[in-house]
Amino acid sequence: MKNQYMQLVPADLSLAEQVIDYYRRNRDFLEAFEPIRSEEFFSLDYQQEVLRSEMKRCKEKTAFRFYIKSTDHPQKIIGIIGLNNVVWGAFCSAFLGYKLDVGFVNKGYMSMAVGMLTKYAFEELGLHRIEANVMPKNRASLRVLEKNQFINEGLSKYYLNINGIWEDHIHMVKINYDMHEIPVCRNKKQY
Repeated sequence: MKNQYMQLVPADLSLAEQVIDYYRRNRDFLEAFEPIRSEEFFSLDYQQEVLRSEMKRCKEKTAFRFYIKSTDHPQKIIGIIGLNNVVWGAFCSAFLGYKLDVGFVNKGYMSMAVGMLTKYAFEELGLHRIEANVMPKNRASLRVLEKNQFINEGLSKYYLNINGIWEDHIHMVKINYDMHEIPVCRNKKQY
């Protein structure tokens, strides 16, 4: 997936060095939004295993991870976005997760990426519901979701362990209403 500003590249082993570079550049910035990371997380072996797992889950259609690259910096990963824990059948839903390079925040990249991935999820994959959970203090992330018409469905107390603390999260949702049956007007005289 791509537009004139960015492309979303699927997980591939060839990205391992770029992924490590992304995480090392953004280590301090991401610390406030992610679980505690061991030193092993920043190693080539670890990230290659993560990429293998992401590729496997994509093939199994249980997760779809993409690496964001700016058209101005095609050899540099500037963010990561994905649909996780995809459940098919009657649920037909997934969880959205994303993160962006500190040097690219507040420039519209993540809003565009979420829009692109949402369109892919609804139009290509046929998902009905995308859920995203965001800490209340992460106003930038909430704005990204609001710009993409996600709706606040409430607060989940102590939802995720972020940087060693169980944090509350706002539960944001977008529904693919195109999958809902639209009533057909059979008798126009009734209206």
